Amino acid sequence: MKTLTFTTLFLFFVLINWAQSLEGVVYYTSKTQLKDFNITSNDLTPEMKEDMMEKMKKAFEKTFTLHFTNFESIYEEEEKLAKPKPSSGPNIKMDFIGSSTSGKLYKNFKNRQYIKEDDIFGKEFLIVDSLQKMNWKLTEEQKKIGNYLCFKAELSIPVSEEDKKQYEEFKKKKEAGKTNLLELKEPKEEIIEAWYTLDIPISNGPGKYWGLPGLILELHEFNTVFLCNKLVLNPKDKIEIKVPKNGKKVSQNEFDSIQVKKLKSMTNENGVIEIRIN
Repeated sequence: MKTLTFTTLFLFFVLINWAQSLEGVVYYTSKTQLKDFNITSNDLTPEMKEDMMEKMKKAFEKTFTLHFTNFESIYEEEEKLAKPKPSSGPNIKMDFIGSSTSGKLYKNFKNRQYIKEDDIFGKEFLIVDSLQKMNWKLTEEQKKIGNYLCFKAELSIPVSEEDKKQYEEFKKKKEAGKTNLLELKEPKEEIIEAWYTLDIPISNGPGKYWGLPGLILELHEFNTVFLCNKLVLNPKDKIEIKVPKNGKKVSQNEFDSIQVKKLKSMTNENGVIEIRIN
């Protein structure tokens, strides 16, 4: 009876609010803990290792905007001014491929489609695919984020066969005495934690996440936390959603395959990804 009441009230709430136009901009900040990273190379000095870890932390401290209307949205990282290069000492630049936060991400909830701009070492791609259903588990836990009452939801991410295969290959290489710059942890089921508010009945959130009965204001994705620090509803200037168009058109599976091949091309005969320091 409780579930039926919630469903009925929610549908009534959504129908009333979606009958009128609702649009806005959400500003998210993200921070990532690097507790699962461990640099083990003997070719790097302690100072270089510390510098690399610091740059990795900074690389994951980002700000994003989500411009949304009732049925569309565009999510992208805000640009930062480039810092001047040091005049002396090693210049270490950390770049990550396959990041779920890189490039513009467009979502269309009418046709259940997403379009994402991404690149692999400078080569641009336009990923066009269907939005995947997310089987959220709603809980009764709640808290306030700013002025909004939020509810907690969880999404289970099982270990993929590809992750299992990669870990088994890593173990064999390690047992054979072949080392990696970064240790690979045994994969396990992960739980994505989201906090959404019914006050804003938009089924949207940071990155690829959607499918909840309200806007996601806080998200815990593996070791990364996305937190809304500013929200503008129905601004004076009408929100304009521009669909991404740059890059070679591919599906998500095609892009993932290209990315895996590129990573394999970067490995040496021992299966270790080499990083050059200039």
